[in-house]
Amino acid sequence: QVFVTAVVTLVCATLGLLSPANPGALLTTIVVVVMLGSIFSGYVSTRMYKMFKGANWKRNMLMTAFFVPGIIGAILLFIDFFVWGAKSSGGVPFTALLALIGLFLGIELPLNFVGAYLGFKQSTIEYPVGTNQIPRLIPERAWYNNPVTAALLGGLLPFAAVFIELNFIMGALWGNEIYYVFGFLFVVFLILVITCAEVSIVMTYFQLCGEDYHWWWRSFLSSGSSAFYLFCYSVFYFAANLSITNFISGLVFFGYTAIICVVFFVLTGFIGFAASFVFVYKIYKAVPFD
Repeated sequence: QVFVTAVVTLVCATLGLLSPANPGALLTTIVVVVMLGSIFSGYVSTRMYKMFKGANWKRNMLMTAFFVPGIIGAILLFIDFFVWGAKSSGGVPFTALLALIGLFLGIELPLNFVGAYLGFKQSTIEYPVGTNQIPRLIPERAWYNNPVTAALLGGLLPFAAVFIELNFIMGALWGNEIYYVFGFLFVVFLILVITCAEVSIVMTYFQLCGEDYHWWWRSFLSSGSSAFYLFCYSVFYFAANLSITNFISGLVFFGYTAIICVVFFVLTGFIGFAASFVFVYKIYKAVPFD
């Protein structure tokens, strides 16, 4: 869902369908595509869950629909409690929150259920090879195959791919600057996708060579950990470029930064997992078994 939203929004902006001088149109496009794109998240998550032979597919469907939007909504509500108490205009108006909730319940949630239904009706993705009923013992990992070390190392390259562009985006978000180089941003996004895929595949390959077959979440974290570096950079940007001493203003900055990091974590993690999934499927399918 996040990946589809990023691609559609960047394509529209690159083709000139969205004016840089009208940030409201960009925000509206993002909201609309996010709502409509929920059908993809429901479909993909259900097909993955069905491949694992999961029994409680309704819980999986509800988690897909509510987990990430719930985190974002909780952060927004937390920020607004302080903003409303200080009578500031930096938060989301109450009517806008009600509109977002209405859009979620009326559009995103039903489309997510439709996608889940379509995914459930599809045939199960079969493993390319047979698997043992008794799990093998995983030997001691090398230092670079440690989950924490692998995640921290894997997140560096995707963050480095977007590091320069982050300064311009931060200036547009917090420095009252107009961002207009959407074509260059689209190229950076493509580089980010390629980097996340390559890093996750390499980390997964090292992990499989070490006979550690628990690669699912590790592949997600290998590229998704770049969100940690994004948050660290945001702290540096706050200290170096912004003269904010008010508590409410600082809360708004770090609250919205947390939302951006959550979305970036989901986006880069999905790219890494999808690339690793295709990679593992292809290499095991190519191995001849008697």
